[in-house]
Amino acid sequence: MKNVLVIYYSQSGQLETIAQNIAKPFLNSENINVTFHEIQLEKPFPFPWNKDAFFDAFPESFLQIPTTLKPVPEAILNTKFDLILFHYQVWYLSPSIPINSFLKSDEAKKILNNTPVITISGSRNMWIMAQEKIKTLLKEANAQLVGNVALVDRVGNLISVITIVEWMFSGVKKKYLGIFPLPGVSEKDIQESPKFGEVMLSAFNENNLEHLQPKLVEIGAVKISPYLVTVDKTANKIFNKWSNLIFKNQKNRKKLLKVFNVYLFLAIWLISPIVYILHFISYPFKLKTIKRETQYYQGV
Repeated sequence: MKNVLVIYYSQSGQLETIAQNIAKPFLNSENINVTFHEIQLEKPFPFPWNKDAFFDAFPESFLQIPTTLKPVPEAILNTKFDLILFHYQVWYLSPSIPINSFLKSDEAKKILNNTPVITISGSRNMWIMAQEKIKTLLKEANAQLVGNVALVDRVGNLISVITIVEWMFSGVKKKYLGIFPLPGVSEKDIQESPKFGEVMLSAFNENNLEHLQPKLVEIGAVKISPYLVTVDKTANKIFNKWSNLIFKNQKNRKKLLKVFNVYLFLAIWLISPIVYILHFISYPFKLKTIKRETQYYQGV
């Protein structure tokens, strides 16, 4: 009997549903024992979010500063798993605080040590640099990254800003004003996600996980937007300055967070469109770089 561990953290329930769907082929296999572990905090973040709490999470999210988690059950700690399906959210272009907290814990290092891991993210659209940070943490835990699935909100960048914010602050997944598309990963993509589990299971049963990622890419597991890669990289540099400024000035934290709030609004609605135009103009001159980056980010 082989053991598979499904790890996830979800506030809205979206990523939990994705985790359950991708695990279905494993659950239907008689020779595999599947265990689910939900990462839980001693002091949970609110959902729906309020504005103050949402922005207050920024510095620690981006700087990957851990918080206290509830203990992992002994039954999980005492089991050697043959594969881990690791599901995570992206907060402020970094893995969420609960995910960072888990990956930096001694418990995670024990669970992940010398174990194949497949990462699955559910995000608005920018996950590239968060995945790079996940890679670093997995390497530090001596885990073996063998696959990656990145599920995103497929609507336009600016439209998804409106719909996701409404969802986070209301806690209700609905068509905002009755005219905007539903926020988050589409229901179609969620319902079709067991296809990724089927490919994973096949590679797992064949002891061929080292060749898994190209097969996942073939069925749409990772799609790269060169524009969003550029925005993600640029925003990471800017967020690095803002997060350090705020974190190192705790006395002025609230004031600085309000200034950051204004900056973020301007960056999204004024700077982002300009970046897109510049990207569109320069695109023909960067084809080699784009091709190279696409191949890299679609891999593991």
